[in-house]
Amino acid sequence: MTVHFIGAGPGAADLITVRGSKLLERCPVCLYAGSIVSPELLNYCAAGAKLIDTAPMSLDEIEAEYVAAHQAGHDVARLHSGDLSVWSAVAEQIRRLEKHAIPYT
Repeated sequence: MTVHFIGAGPGAADLITVRGSKLLERCPVCLYAGSIVSPELLNYCAAGAKLIDTAPMSLDEIEAEYVAAHQAGHDVARLHSGDLSVWSAVAEQIRRLEKHAIPYT
């Protein structure tokens, strides 16, 4: 089980990277912030994937979703808006993943 952080790119669904779209296709769980991620990007997710809108969730609640997926052996696509290296909250999530020894890319 691995959490894969995926940057959505500049916004249009067809501008996501090939790697990002392939990860969305194969992960049974996708966490995304519905308030800032284009809903069109969710079309890349596998049919039947568990889609979790994290916009109304606290970091503790998001952490609990990671732990549950880890315990179930499910890979997670964590879809973020834009470029993960700029204006991103990835670092605080990585600290939570490391606390539970959950692998991530």
